[in-house]
Amino acid sequence: MSSSSVISSAPRRWSSIGLWAVRALLALAFAAAGAAKLYGVPMLVEEFDHIGIGQWFRYLTGSLEILGAVLIIVPSTAAFGAVLLCCVMIGATFTHLFVIGGSALPAVVLLVLSAVVAYAKRNTILG
Repeated sequence: MSSSSVISSAPRRWSSIGLWAVRALLALAFAAAGAAKLYGVPMLVEEFDHIGIGQWFRYLTGSLEILGAVLIIVPSTAAFGAVLLCCVMIGATFTHLFVIGGSALPAVVLLVLSAVVAYAKRNTILG
């Protein structure tokens, strides 16, 4: 093996490891958030009451977050999970900005990380 092939494969390996780390972080974050919504953590029940759509929306959002967490871990479905989570986080960002108040920063950070995964796995979506 030549030294140039070793050097050129090192950045790909690190970017692959980094992408796996982002996917694992997203899966943990969304699984925890989705489980809290489905469990009915009082703060979240109150938050969804403030949104005004109804508690069914909390269950829907929690289910979508758990589905996205599972999809983003499986390599063949990671792109679709990332797109799903991007959609959820776009909704969360707008909800924080225009309905319930509070900081939209956590939703924006999760949106950006989900978008990074969707972009990195875009060949799966296009293929």
